[in-house]
Amino acid sequence: MMKGYKVLAIDKNHDCLIDGLRENGFVVDEDYSSSKEAVMEKIAAYDGLIVRSRFPIDRAFLEQAVNLKFIGRVGAGLENIDEAYAAEQSIVLLNSPEGNRDSVGEHAIGMLLMLLHHLRRADSEVRQGIWRREENRGDELKGKTVGLIGYGNMGNAFAKRLRGFEVNIICYDILPNKGNEFAEQVSLSEFFERAEIISLHTPQTALTTKMIDEDFIDRVKHPFYFINTARGKAVVTKDLVAGLASGKVLGAALDVLEFEKPSFEQLLMEEMPEEFTYLVNSDRVVLAPHIAGWTKQSKINLAAFIRDKILAWKKQNQD
Repeated sequence: MMKGYKVLAIDKNHDCLIDGLRENGFVVDEDYSSSKEAVMEKIAAYDGLIVRSRFPIDRAFLEQAVNLKFIGRVGAGLENIDEAYAAEQSIVLLNSPEGNRDSVGEHAIGMLLMLLHHLRRADSEVRQGIWRREENRGDELKGKTVGLIGYGNMGNAFAKRLRGFEVNIICYDILPNKGNEFAEQVSLSEFFERAEIISLHTPQTALTTKMIDEDFIDRVKHPFYFINTARGKAVVTKDLVAGLASGKVLGAALDVLEFEKPSFEQLLMEEMPEEFTYLVNSDRVVLAPHIAGWTKQSKINLAAFIRDKILAWKKQNQD
Protein backbone atom coordinates (compact mmCIF):
# COMPACT_ATOMS: atom_id res chain seq x y z
CA MET A 1 0.00 0.00 0.00
CA MET A 2 1.23 3.45 -0.87
CA LYS A 3 2.33 5.25 2.29
CA GLY A 4 0.89 8.71 1.86
CA TYR A 5 -0.09 10.92 -1.02
CA LYS A 6 1.38 14.41 -1.05
CA VAL A 7 -1.18 17.15 -1.70
CA LEU A 8 -0.84 20.89 -2.26
CA ALA A 9 -3.73 23.23 -1.33
CA ILE A 10 -3.54 26.61 -3.09
CA ASP A 11 -6.92 28.04 -2.02
CA LYS A 12 -8.25 28.33 1.52
CA ASN A 13 -11.23 26.14 2.39
CA HIS A 14 -12.98 24.87 5.47
CA ASP A 15 -10.63 23.09 7.86
CA CYS A 16 -12.58 19.83 7.58
CA LEU A 17 -11.00 19.23 4.16
CA ILE A 18 -7.32 19.42 5.05
CA ASP A 19 -7.81 18.00 8.56
CA GLY A 20 -9.74 15.08 7.12
CA LEU A 21 -7.04 14.30 4.57
CA ARG A 22 -4.27 14.48 7.15
CA GLU A 23 -6.18 12.20 9.49
CA ASN A 24 -6.27 9.66 6.68
CA GLY A 25 -2.57 9.62 5.89
CA PHE A 26 -2.25 12.41 3.33
CA VAL A 27 0.64 14.87 3.59
CA VAL A 28 -0.91 18.29 2.87
CA ASP A 29 1.05 21.46 2.24
CA GLU A 30 -0.69 24.83 2.12
CA ASP A 31 0.37 27.72 -0.10
CA TYR A 32 -2.21 30.46 -0.44
CA SER A 33 0.01 33.32 -1.59
CA SER A 34 2.69 32.17 -4.04
CA SER A 35 2.39 33.15 -7.69
CA LYS A 36 1.32 30.66 -10.30
CA GLU A 37 4.90 30.53 -11.57
CA ALA A 38 6.24 29.72 -8.11
CA VAL A 39 3.67 26.95 -7.65
CA MET A 40 4.57 25.54 -11.07
CA GLU A 41 8.18 25.22 -9.97
CA LYS A 42 7.27 22.82 -7.17
CA ILE A 43 4.09 21.10 -8.39
CA ALA A 44 6.05 18.08 -9.69
CA ALA A 45 6.50 16.99 -6.08
CA TYR A 46 2.76 16.51 -5.53
CA ASP A 47 0.25 13.74 -6.17
CA GLY A 48 -2.82 15.91 -5.59
CA LEU A 49 -3.91 19.53 -5.90
CA ILE A 50 -6.76 21.32 -4.12
CA VAL A 51 -8.05 24.48 -5.81
CA ARG A 52 -10.95 26.87 -6.01
CA SER A 53 -10.22 29.45 -8.72
CA ARG A 54 -7.17 31.53 -7.73
CA PHE A 55 -5.50 31.00 -11.12
CA PRO A 56 -6.07 28.81 -14.19
CA ILE A 57 -4.81 25.24 -14.12
CA ASP A 58 -3.93 25.27 -17.80
CA ARG A 59 -1.80 23.03 -20.00
CA ALA A 60 1.41 24.88 -19.15
CA PHE A 61 0.75 24.29 -15.47
CA LEU A 62 -0.20 20.65 -15.93
CA GLU A 63 2.90 19.96 -18.03
CA GLN A 64 4.93 20.68 -14.90
CA ALA A 65 2.69 18.51 -12.72
CA VAL A 66 4.30 15.28 -13.85
CA ASN A 67 3.22 13.26 -10.80
CA LEU A 68 -0.25 14.74 -10.36
CA LYS A 69 -2.95 12.11 -9.96
CA PHE A 70 -5.98 14.19 -8.98
CA ILE A 71 -7.27 17.75 -8.69
CA GLY A 72 -9.98 18.54 -6.16
CA ARG A 73 -11.90 21.65 -7.20
CA VAL A 74 -13.88 22.96 -4.23
CA GLY A 75 -16.91 24.14 -6.17
CA ALA A 76 -18.99 23.18 -9.17
CA GLY A 77 -17.37 24.57 -12.33
CA LEU A 78 -14.24 23.16 -13.94
CA GLU A 79 -13.74 25.86 -16.58
CA ASN A 80 -10.46 27.05 -15.02
CA ILE A 81 -8.91 23.61 -15.56
CA ASP A 82 -7.76 22.25 -18.93
CA GLU A 83 -10.00 19.20 -18.74
CA ALA A 84 -8.89 17.72 -22.05
CA TYR A 85 -5.19 17.77 -21.20
CA ALA A 86 -5.87 16.52 -17.67
CA ALA A 87 -7.68 13.55 -19.20
CA GLU A 88 -4.72 12.89 -21.52
CA GLN A 89 -2.48 12.76 -18.46
CA SER A 90 -4.93 10.51 -16.55
CA ILE A 91 -5.45 13.17 -13.90
CA VAL A 92 -8.75 12.64 -12.11
CA LEU A 93 -10.87 15.78 -11.68
CA LEU A 94 -13.10 15.95 -8.61
CA ASN A 95 -15.60 18.74 -7.96
CA SER A 96 -18.42 19.31 -5.48
CA PRO A 97 -21.60 20.75 -7.03
CA GLU A 98 -23.57 18.89 -4.37
CA GLY A 99 -22.01 21.14 -1.74
CA ASN A 100 -23.65 24.43 -2.66
CA ARG A 101 -26.73 23.42 -4.65
CA ASP A 102 -29.07 24.16 -1.73
CA SER A 103 -27.55 27.59 -1.28
CA VAL A 104 -27.92 28.35 -5.01
CA GLY A 105 -31.53 27.14 -5.01
CA GLU A 106 -32.48 29.40 -2.10
CA HIS A 107 -30.58 32.37 -3.52
CA ALA A 108 -32.32 32.08 -6.90
CA ILE A 109 -35.71 32.05 -5.15
CA GLY A 110 -34.78 35.17 -3.21
CA MET A 111 -33.60 37.09 -6.25
CA LEU A 112 -36.70 36.09 -8.21
CA LEU A 113 -39.05 37.31 -5.48
CA MET A 114 -37.11 40.58 -5.27
CA LEU A 115 -37.75 41.09 -8.99
CA LEU A 116 -41.42 40.17 -8.99
CA HIS A 117 -42.29 42.27 -5.95
CA HIS A 118 -39.99 45.25 -6.66
CA LEU A 119 -38.27 44.81 -3.31
CA ARG A 120 -35.00 46.43 -4.39
CA ARG A 121 -36.76 49.59 -5.51
CA ALA A 122 -39.27 49.67 -2.66
CA ASP A 123 -36.56 49.23 -0.02
CA SER A 124 -34.49 52.05 -1.53
CA GLU A 125 -37.50 54.37 -1.70
CA VAL A 126 -38.66 53.81 1.86
CA ARG A 127 -35.13 54.50 3.11
CA GLN A 128 -35.44 57.88 1.38
CA GLY A 129 -38.85 58.57 2.93
CA ILE A 130 -40.70 57.78 -0.33
CA TRP A 131 -43.93 55.82 0.14
CA ARG A 132 -45.24 54.53 -3.22
CA ARG A 133 -47.68 51.63 -3.12
CA GLU A 134 -49.37 51.51 -6.51
CA GLU A 135 -46.11 52.06 -8.36
CA ASN A 136 -44.64 49.05 -6.53
CA ARG A 137 -47.56 46.68 -7.09
CA GLY A 138 -46.02 43.22 -7.51
CA ASP A 139 -46.42 40.32 -9.93
CA GLU A 140 -47.27 36.92 -8.41
CA LEU A 141 -45.16 33.88 -9.12
CA LYS A 142 -48.15 31.55 -8.86
CA GLY A 143 -49.34 30.19 -12.20
CA LYS A 144 -46.28 31.21 -14.19
CA THR A 145 -44.12 28.86 -16.26
CA VAL A 146 -40.54 28.80 -15.04
CA GLY A 147 -37.99 27.49 -17.54
CA LEU A 148 -34.63 26.17 -16.38
CA ILE A 149 -31.72 25.88 -18.78
CA GLY A 150 -29.42 23.17 -17.51
CA TYR A 151 -30.91 20.60 -15.16
CA GLY A 152 -28.16 19.22 -12.98
CA ASN A 153 -27.55 19.76 -9.28
CA MET A 154 -28.34 23.49 -9.30
CA GLY A 155 -31.38 23.28 -11.55
CA ASN A 156 -32.86 20.49 -9.47
CA ALA A 157 -32.31 22.40 -6.24
CA PHE A 158 -34.09 25.48 -7.64
CA ALA A 159 -36.97 23.44 -9.09
CA LYS A 160 -37.46 21.61 -5.79
CA ARG A 161 -37.83 24.91 -3.95
CA LEU A 162 -40.25 26.28 -6.52
CA ARG A 163 -42.83 23.53 -5.89
CA GLY A 164 -44.66 25.36 -3.14
CA PHE A 165 -45.32 28.38 -5.35
CA GLU A 166 -47.75 26.49 -7.61
CA VAL A 167 -45.83 27.18 -10.80
CA ASN A 168 -45.30 25.17 -13.97
CA ILE A 169 -41.66 24.11 -14.23
CA ILE A 170 -40.00 23.08 -17.48
CA CYS A 171 -36.36 22.41 -18.23
CA TYR A 172 -34.09 22.17 -21.23
CA ASP A 173 -30.84 20.20 -21.12
CA ILE A 174 -28.51 18.89 -23.84
CA LEU A 175 -28.68 15.47 -22.16
CA PRO A 176 -31.83 13.33 -22.52
CA ASN A 177 -33.97 11.99 -19.69
CA LYS A 178 -33.07 14.72 -17.19
CA GLY A 179 -36.63 15.67 -16.25
CA ASN A 180 -38.10 14.38 -13.00
CA GLU A 181 -40.95 14.99 -10.58
CA PHE A 182 -39.87 18.63 -10.19
CA ALA A 183 -39.52 19.66 -13.86
CA GLU A 184 -40.80 18.54 -17.24
CA GLN A 185 -38.05 18.28 -19.84
CA VAL A 186 -38.99 19.91 -23.14
CA SER A 187 -37.42 20.69 -26.50
CA LEU A 188 -35.76 24.05 -27.00
CA SER A 189 -38.54 25.21 -29.31
CA GLU A 190 -41.18 24.35 -26.68
CA PHE A 191 -39.05 26.05 -24.05
CA PHE A 192 -39.07 29.29 -26.05
CA GLU A 193 -42.83 28.97 -26.57
CA ARG A 194 -43.76 28.52 -22.91
CA ALA A 195 -41.20 30.12 -20.57
CA GLU A 196 -42.18 33.29 -18.69
CA ILE A 197 -39.27 33.16 -16.25
CA ILE A 198 -35.89 31.83 -17.38
CA SER A 199 -33.20 30.69 -14.95
CA LEU A 200 -29.74 29.63 -16.06
CA HIS A 201 -28.00 26.61 -14.45
CA THR A 202 -25.29 25.63 -16.90
CA PRO A 203 -21.51 25.17 -16.58
CA GLN A 204 -19.19 27.40 -18.57
CA THR A 205 -18.34 25.61 -21.81
CA ALA A 206 -17.86 26.51 -25.47
CA LEU A 207 -21.58 25.78 -25.96
CA THR A 208 -22.81 28.00 -23.14
CA THR A 209 -20.49 31.00 -23.52
CA LYS A 210 -22.49 33.96 -24.92
CA MET A 211 -25.56 31.72 -25.08
CA ILE A 212 -27.98 34.41 -23.88
CA ASP A 213 -27.73 36.84 -26.77
CA GLU A 214 -30.01 38.87 -29.00
CA ASP A 215 -31.12 35.80 -30.97
CA PHE A 216 -31.98 33.87 -27.79
CA ILE A 217 -33.98 36.77 -26.38
CA ASP A 218 -35.86 37.26 -29.65
CA ARG A 219 -36.83 33.59 -29.78
CA VAL A 220 -38.60 33.70 -26.39
CA LYS A 221 -42.29 34.21 -27.12
CA HIS A 222 -43.32 35.99 -23.92
CA PRO A 223 -41.75 38.97 -22.14
CA PHE A 224 -39.78 37.24 -19.39
CA TYR A 225 -37.82 37.61 -16.17
CA PHE A 226 -34.23 36.36 -16.29
CA ILE A 227 -32.10 34.88 -13.50
CA ASN A 228 -28.43 33.95 -13.74
CA THR A 229 -26.71 32.19 -10.85
CA ALA A 230 -24.46 30.15 -13.17
CA ARG A 231 -21.67 31.92 -15.07
CA GLY A 232 -21.48 35.53 -16.22
CA LYS A 233 -19.88 34.73 -19.56
CA ALA A 234 -23.05 32.88 -20.62
CA VAL A 235 -24.70 36.28 -21.16
CA VAL A 236 -23.95 38.96 -23.75
CA THR A 237 -24.65 41.85 -21.41
CA LYS A 238 -25.27 44.46 -24.10
CA ASP A 239 -27.95 42.20 -25.62
CA LEU A 240 -29.55 41.66 -22.22
CA VAL A 241 -29.57 45.43 -21.66
CA ALA A 242 -31.24 45.90 -25.06
CA GLY A 243 -33.88 43.39 -23.98
CA LEU A 244 -34.46 45.27 -20.74
CA ALA A 245 -34.70 48.59 -22.59
CA SER A 246 -37.25 47.21 -25.06
CA GLY A 247 -39.36 45.55 -22.35
CA LYS A 248 -38.82 42.03 -23.73
CA VAL A 249 -36.86 41.28 -20.55
CA LEU A 250 -39.09 42.37 -17.67
CA GLY A 251 -36.33 42.19 -15.09
CA ALA A 252 -32.99 40.51 -14.46
CA ALA A 253 -31.44 38.98 -11.34
CA LEU A 254 -27.72 38.57 -11.87
CA ASP A 255 -25.53 36.93 -9.27
CA VAL A 256 -22.76 36.60 -11.85
CA LEU A 257 -21.49 39.02 -14.47
CA GLU A 258 -19.71 38.92 -17.80
CA PHE A 259 -17.19 41.35 -16.31
CA GLU A 260 -15.90 39.10 -13.49
CA LYS A 261 -12.31 37.99 -13.25
CA PRO A 262 -11.79 34.24 -13.82
CA SER A 263 -11.06 33.96 -10.09
CA PHE A 264 -14.53 35.47 -9.38
CA GLU A 265 -12.91 37.65 -6.71
CA GLN A 266 -13.60 41.03 -8.33
CA LEU A 267 -14.77 42.79 -11.47
CA LEU A 268 -12.43 42.86 -14.45
CA MET A 269 -12.62 46.40 -15.78
CA GLU A 270 -10.75 49.66 -15.39
CA GLU A 271 -13.73 51.71 -16.51
CA MET A 272 -17.38 50.84 -16.08
CA PRO A 273 -18.82 49.72 -19.47
CA GLU A 274 -21.98 51.44 -20.62
CA GLU A 275 -24.03 48.25 -20.32
CA PHE A 276 -22.87 47.71 -16.73
CA THR A 277 -23.82 51.29 -15.89
CA TYR A 278 -27.32 50.51 -17.20
CA LEU A 279 -27.60 47.45 -14.93
CA VAL A 280 -26.41 49.40 -11.89
CA ASN A 281 -28.92 52.19 -12.46
CA SER A 282 -31.93 50.05 -13.39
CA ASP A 283 -34.54 49.38 -10.71
CA ARG A 284 -35.53 46.27 -12.68
CA VAL A 285 -32.18 44.62 -12.04
CA VAL A 286 -30.98 42.84 -8.90
CA LEU A 287 -27.23 42.33 -8.58
CA ALA A 288 -25.03 40.25 -6.26
CA PRO A 289 -21.25 39.54 -6.20
CA HIS A 290 -21.27 35.83 -7.14
CA ILE A 291 -22.55 34.67 -3.75
CA ALA A 292 -25.43 32.35 -4.67
CA GLY A 293 -23.40 29.34 -3.53
CA TRP A 294 -21.66 31.24 -0.74
CA THR A 295 -23.22 30.39 2.63
CA LYS A 296 -21.87 29.27 5.99
CA GLN A 297 -23.28 25.83 5.32
CA SER A 298 -21.96 25.52 1.78
CA LYS A 299 -18.43 26.38 2.90
CA ILE A 300 -18.48 23.24 5.03
CA ASN A 301 -20.35 21.10 2.53
CA LEU A 302 -18.16 21.96 -0.46
CA ALA A 303 -15.02 21.04 1.45
CA ALA A 304 -16.56 17.90 2.96
CA PHE A 305 -17.68 16.55 -0.42
CA ILE A 306 -14.18 17.02 -1.88
CA ARG A 307 -12.62 15.40 1.20
CA ASP A 308 -14.90 12.39 0.87
CA LYS A 309 -14.33 12.09 -2.89
CA ILE A 310 -10.55 12.18 -2.41
CA LEU A 311 -10.79 9.53 0.30
CA ALA A 312 -12.94 7.37 -1.99
CA TRP A 313 -10.38 7.86 -4.77
CA LYS A 314 -7.60 6.76 -2.41
CA LYS A 315 -9.51 3.64 -1.42
CA GLN A 316 -9.97 2.69 -5.08
CA ASN A 317 -6.27 3.20 -5.80
CA GLN A 318 -4.73 1.42 -2.85
CA ASP A 319 -2.56 -1.58 -3.69
